[in-house]
Amino acid sequence: MPYGLYLSAEGAQAQSTRLETIAHNLANVDTVGFKRELAIFQARYAEAIQQGLTTPGTGAVDDVGGGIMVRETKTDYSPGPLKRTEIPTDVAVKGQGFFVVKKGDETLLTRAGNFTLTARGELVTPQGYPVLDDAGTPIVVRDTRWQISDSGMVRQASGTQTLALVQPHSLGDLVRVGENLFRPLSDPPAVAAADRRVAVGYLEMSAVQPTTEMMAMIQASRAFEANVNLMKVQDQMLGGLVNRVMRA
Repeated sequence: MPYGLYLSAEGAQAQSTRLETIAHNLANVDTVGFKRELAIFQARYAEAIQQGLTTPGTGAVDDVGGGIMVRETKTDYSPGPLKRTEIPTDVAVKGQGFFVVKKGDETLLTRAGNFTLTARGELVTPQGYPVLDDAGTPIVVRDTRWQISDSGMVRQASGTQTLALVQPHSLGDLVRVGENLFRPLSDPPAVAAADRRVAVGYLEMSAVQPTTEMMAMIQASRAFEANVNLMKVQDQMLGGLVNRVMRA
């Protein structure tokens, strides 16, 4: 089978993965605190080089390139725009940092601050996961009069709690687990007191820019179509060759 057919198929598969990633971003254009994903491509060496039969840079027929592949999908942690809601349980992180929530036995991080209060006064995420303070305890509002300060302190007559804000040493230590949550691979340190800044009554909206994503989708669609067309051409060439050989 022609080597070019494999290259075109690999290119079509890579563009298909990119289209799926872009579609996922567009589906979350209105999701609070959502971080867009990027499909990272990597050029492949020719198959002969991959198998160790030759070395790159020789310029020989076996050193013609091996197309592309999707190396990984990465998360872009750029902050999204702030939207004013004037809802006292809506909180947005200004600058770096993540809120800490509890899902079962697991401690996870999120930038989405669209919290609500349960009937028992627990501050929870839309999925019902408790929001934790800096001591790892669920935040509970027991009084009718309460407020969250600009530093993330929950003040009420019965006492105070401070919203946990943490920042991993490296954003590469975060693993996306769905529901707008991230799992840290190591214990992230707390954000320094001088850098703790939140906006109460605001939400950090999705960082997805619809126009940019639509342009990327058009580009990926055309690249996918080009690879499919190349596969068809090479298949027709192979079929014509087989027919001539059979007639001979």
